[in-house]
Amino acid sequence: MTYLFLLLVFCLILGLIGVASHPSPLFGAGALVFSALAGCGVLVSLGESFIGLILLLIYLGGMLVVFAYSVALAADPYPETWVEYSVLLSGLGYVMLVLFLGLGVLELNIELGVENGGLFNLRSDISGVVLLFSQGGPILFLLGWGLLLALFVVLELVRGYGLGSLRVP
Repeated sequence: MTYLFLLLVFCLILGLIGVASHPSPLFGAGALVFSALAGCGVLVSLGESFIGLILLLIYLGGMLVVFAYSVALAADPYPETWVEYSVLLSGLGYVMLVLFLGLGVLELNIELGVENGGLFNLRSDISGVVLLFSQGGPILFLLGWGLLLALFVVLELVRGYGLGSLRVP
């Protein structure tokens, strides 16, 4: 189980480096989906299965929209690939930064763990569901309204002079 956890954390860090180092939105969105999958796997391996599942569904839905916008708005007919010199150089720089920060964390001897407080055994991922359905309704409605407004703002910005994707035949 420890090897699986370490593999998922490694994939998460690798995906985040891919997002940060690649200038093309096509490859960046793919790396973001990869890191979201690895992050949800880390949550599931820590015992937070409900939160991992919810984040997986929300992130993959959001990443599908981001990927669609990235493909629609990408102006590069030939985007830079992973083996371009500039992408490899920035990726190597981010790897060195992660290694430097990782060695700093090891020097501080920070350990991640979960401790039980005696007989009190409450799953933290399930206790948030009660608040979501009891008091979170108006906030979820407000967030949905904000996302709908953001969608129309992005469509209006993309429309531009040539009417973009909203052309009338």
